[in-house]
Amino acid sequence: MRHFFFLFAFVFIAFQATSQTVIGTWRTVDDETSEAKSHVQIYEKGGVVYGKIIKVLRKNAATNCANCPGDLKNKPLLEMVILDKMQPKDGYYHGGNILDPEKGKWYECKIWLKEGDPNTLVVRGSLGPFYRTQYWSRVQ
Repeated sequence: MRHFFFLFAFVFIAFQATSQTVIGTWRTVDDETSEAKSHVQIYEKGGVVYGKIIKVLRKNAATNCANCPGDLKNKPLLEMVILDKMQPKDGYYHGGNILDPEKGKWYECKIWLKEGDPNTLVVRGSLGPFYRTQYWSRVQ
């Protein structure tokens, strides 16, 4: 019985620790229509965080990025990296960029977990002094 308690405690603590990170799969939402758009998988590689589209949720959505700049133009949206080179600092990630495939533009980006809610990711893209904030939900 004692071993069962320790196993349960370890699993509970491990689950809590993983739910306190930006790493995982997130449902994106159009901040103008509130319509679910995609699932983005955020992952770490070499101490830097990236995010790629792993599922498109909109029916009849484009499958390629017609508006994307440079080498990404007309590439498939699935597996496209849209969150690039985010570095951790003081509880949030910054220093990277986020791509808006619909507009075909890269923006400076900061992301962090909403205070008190580890299942909501705050995503802020900016261009100079102007910014736009979205709230992504963790996919369970």
